[in-house]
Amino acid sequence: MKKLLLISTLLILGFYSTALLAQEKHPGQDELIQKIVATGQYSKAEVEEILAAAVYKQKILDIYQRTAESKPWYTYRPIFMTDQRVSEGLAFWQENSQAISIAAEKTGVDEEIIVAIIGVETYYGRILGNYRVLDALMTLAFYHPTRQGFFSKELLEYLLLSQEEQLLLYEIKGSYAGAMGLGQFMPSSYRAYAVDGDADGRRDLWGSRADAIASVANYLHAHHWRKGELIALPAVQADGATEIKSKLGKPESSVSAYKSLGYAVSGEIAGDTPANLISLEQESSKDYWITFYNFYVITRYNRSPMYAMVVKQLSEELRAGWNSTQ
Repeated sequence: MKKLLLISTLLILGFYSTALLAQEKHPGQDELIQKIVATGQYSKAEVEEILAAAVYKQKILDIYQRTAESKPWYTYRPIFMTDQRVSEGLAFWQENSQAISIAAEKTGVDEEIIVAIIGVETYYGRILGNYRVLDALMTLAFYHPTRQGFFSKELLEYLLLSQEEQLLLYEIKGSYAGAMGLGQFMPSSYRAYAVDGDADGRRDLWGSRADAIASVANYLHAHHWRKGELIALPAVQADGATEIKSKLGKPESSVSAYKSLGYAVSGEIAGDTPANLISLEQESSKDYWITFYNFYVITRYNRSPMYAMVVKQLSEELRAGWNSTQ
């Protein structure tokens, strides 16, 4: 009898403990609610209802800490540089050649770059993500140790986007970080850069390949892509060269400046061409690359230099394959 009473007591305490946890406010919740209500698109009660429906996912935080970009270059590159990803990219290009051609002509973004971005992001639409965007953004906005501000803004943007595009707020799925569609746009990027490529009055980055293609091109165009210009060239490190940390951002040095430090590129390129230098880790050595303005533009899509490099290399394979079939 005493044992039964003890079990009952523990169950009751557990119930009330769970209830109290459910009533607890997330860190930063009040501030975010105020910001959303201030947009005039939602009432306080509506925002509270939405947040109450979001489910915390510890797995999202775990995945965020071990993304592909945390791998070294020698294990990162083989994920994307496969014969299958090239062949499926060529098929995607062929199937959507008109939309890709129109987007490239309108924005000045090279066609193979548009295809490569979609190929790296979602395997040409095959892998769109299995997490509810609402859950992903709430989890990261309230529980990520260092990026709560960023994801709180994206959660606000998602609520606004859902009204603008009539999205099913509770059903839309995306990546563990809340990125959506074939091009994996975060909500703020969706609102700012997505375009209606098929002229049906909507910006649908899931069901409309024309919209997704045009939106990727528009994103790069808005960040000042320079059609046909170099992205990066391999650099040879001379014996005794000064070891330099990878430099990202807009190119601030020059080809000749790096040459004077012991890093030379093959081919003819003006010495005063603005450039940065990056190193990519191999198993027992490093690859050095001189990068140019278009490399910087790709890093506006994803800040990782490995991402930008694999987009460059995949795009070259795609272009070579495409040219061989024309």
